[in-house]
Amino acid sequence: MSNLGRLALVGSGEYLPVMQDFEAMLLDAGISKKYVQIPTAAGRESASRLDYWRQIGADQAERIGAQQIFLPIFNRDDAMREDLAAQVDGAGLIYLSGGDPHYLASSLMGTPLWEAIERNWRNGSSLAGCSAGAMALGPDIPNFRKMKAEGSAGLNLLPKIRTIPHYNKFFGWIPDSAAQLFLKAPAHITVTGIDEDTAIWSDDLTEWNVVGRGSLHLLTGEKLGKFPYGSSVTF
Repeated sequence: MSNLGRLALVGSGEYLPVMQDFEAMLLDAGISKKYVQIPTAAGRESASRLDYWRQIGADQAERIGAQQIFLPIFNRDDAMREDLAAQVDGAGLIYLSGGDPHYLASSLMGTPLWEAIERNWRNGSSLAGCSAGAMALGPDIPNFRKMKAEGSAGLNLLPKIRTIPHYNKFFGWIPDSAAQLFLKAPAHITVTGIDEDTAIWSDDLTEWNVVGRGSLHLLTGEKLGKFPYGSSVTF
């Protein structure tokens, strides 16, 4: 019998002190002190940048009393490795950090790693995605960099939620036409904007709780509006 772990969508701030208490809460809600960090979304970045992700992850793990497991999964071939996927087992918190959401989803989809992530989450491990990680957990990822190109499939763990991270800055980075692409979603999908240094979390994928410096913005669906820290919203 499955026992869903806590799930979090984060606008920005993974592994940083601003999210320390939040990540500690997610870890405590899981089944161990094992903190599995998956940097795949940044897999095409430089070696120094990847080392940056590893180091700030280690710093956060130390601050919250966790055992860091930084998995060197930078591409699809890495995600196919059974030995790396096995290290997800028994995690207290599994974290998909930032980078390219399209690359992240295509690298993990249908791999032993994704199977291990989903299986452990369904059996009590907390699971979080920040920025690209949050976007990839939805059903689809619009291509806001190349407007004429089609979007790509997400991991579909959250088939009814499309996430816009960095929401308080996001629309300043892209043209208005790209913004409209995000908002043009099927009726069954709720488009959510999550501000920087802000997160939402749920134990049942229905009731979501807002934490952090900013707000949750519900942009489509039955409940529209801005929901600040401390809000609890059902959608």
